[in-house]
Amino acid sequence: MAGPATAWIGTAVRLGLAVVWGWAGLAKIADPAEAAQAVRAYEILPESLVKPVGYALPFLELALALLLVIGLGVRLVAALSAVLLLAFITGIASAWARGISIDCGCFGGGGAVDASQTEYLQEILRDTGFLLMAGWLIRWPRTKFSVDGWLAS
Repeated sequence: MAGPATAWIGTAVRLGLAVVWGWAGLAKIADPAEAAQAVRAYEILPESLVKPVGYALPFLELALALLLVIGLGVRLVAALSAVLLLAFITGIASAWARGISIDCGCFGGGGAVDASQTEYLQEILRDTGFLLMAGWLIRWPRTKFSVDGWLAS
């Protein structure tokens, strides 16, 4: 399945994933301390890495969004997206398994919440959907209206 429809579907997937990364990055970039608090809440990273990861994550997400919007390095960006999404899924599953009650902080906010406010299954399913989108682009990276396509012609 690598016909014209594949390129159009890929374009929709590429732009959809760009919206996700853009939304996530913009939601966090205005308050880097809050982003760091969201990272801290997972209780996975040593404290020395919490701020660097929390402060850098919005910039990484925005860079991925920009590269996907323009369609540059689509397969590589999709692979990086898949790695990041797997890390997010693993972190959420880890918090759930350890009984930590947090908001994922995926689209801003984050941190400790009441156990009744957790939405781990929904967050994992959502991120799995995004992971499938990244997988599509890894398999079929050629899309319409992309720098990659322009460079290939």
